[in-house]
Amino acid sequence: MEYKNPGATVDLIVEKEGKILLIKRKDEPFKEMYALPGGYLECGKENLKQAGARELYEETNLRTNLENLFLVGVYSEPNRDPRGHVISHAYFVRDYTGDAKAGDDAKELAWFELDKLPKLAFDHDKIINDFLRLNGR
Repeated sequence: MEYKNPGATVDLIVEKEGKILLIKRKDEPFKEMYALPGGYLECGKENLKQAGARELYEETNLRTNLENLFLVGVYSEPNRDPRGHVISHAYFVRDYTGDAKAGDDAKELAWFELDKLPKLAFDHDKIINDFLRLNGR
């Protein structure tokens, strides 16, 4: 029997004054759509929180410490990513430093009010809704 392993990613929820930070994707899949910042775990080089801190910096120029990342949920539906079976680990970034600016896979970024979110890539609307529900909103 052949065993296939899914990919592992992190998605990051950054909130400021009731707004959520989203990036506009530079590449496919979902090119030109907004998404949570995040990306793939570098296999054999880092753990999930390290990947989260790295991806946050690469895509948004924001820095955080690992103790400021709090797990919101794990998203493992086989069809959530058109590239294949990818399991996302979503984290809330409690504290961060720096000025947000787009980098790496992010074409641009913007802060969105929670009641005015655009259509999002992947299952990121579910991730944000789970985050809000966990926080009693």
